[in-house]
Amino acid sequence: MTTLTTTPTTSHDPALLTAPHWGDPVASLNGVTKVYYKPDGSILVEALRGVDLEIPQGQYVAIMGASGSGKSTLMNLLGCLDRPTAGEYALQGQPVAKLHDEALSHMRGRKIGFIFQAFNLISQLNIEENVETPLLYQGVGREARRKRAIEALQLVGLGDRLGHRPNQLSGGQQQRAAIARALAADPVILMADEPTGNLDTATGDAILKLFDDLHDEGMTIIMVTHDDEVAERCERVIRMRDGLIETDVIHRHRTPDDDRLAAS
Repeated sequence: MTTLTTTPTTSHDPALLTAPHWGDPVASLNGVTKVYYKPDGSILVEALRGVDLEIPQGQYVAIMGASGSGKSTLMNLLGCLDRPTAGEYALQGQPVAKLHDEALSHMRGRKIGFIFQAFNLISQLNIEENVETPLLYQGVGREARRKRAIEALQLVGLGDRLGHRPNQLSGGQQQRAAIARALAADPVILMADEPTGNLDTATGDAILKLFDDLHDEGMTIIMVTHDDEVAERCERVIRMRDGLIETDVIHRHRTPDDDRLAAS
């Protein structure tokens, strides 16, 4: 295994940055800061203190760090849930830091797929309706919504659970439904926040295998996790500390053969 660790900035061996499945930068941050202020205008906390980061299309990235390190703030910015106080963020080459709220929401809905630890499914709706909901807000027509929802659910192995509500599914099946919801909009980045945190080990491993499969198909995945074993499955691990990137490690280029070798 080839490992390159950088402290505190990013500098990778060019040989590690030319994986055939990696494309042009899909997310680029330049000098990004995020400051939260008290009501009186004084600084409460500097959550990010000048972050430079580039994530190529097709990369599988873990973001780690202790509470207060800035990892959640970084994920919120990458997911267009928040704006930087200063600096630039480009998503597929388009600057987004200064977009107004409606445009930022539109960008988020079409470009980012979110998966959360708590699933966040709507209990009153069946799983097809849950998957359709984000598409409804994007103005996708009824027939197209249903077609895309069913295709996404089949992709994650829930084709035989159509019509079921979340409370009729296991935890792992609920998380698969949440992944289908994220995939239905055909996002450029899949963002997962502790996606196995509420699952037992065996079920969590099955969900992580699904992420592996999605990555093998070319999906860009950014995952926040506190679990070193989960992060080890990723190609790149970014560790945050005090609002800065402490280390940025490219482990290897994961390939489909990795699963076969691990099982042998």
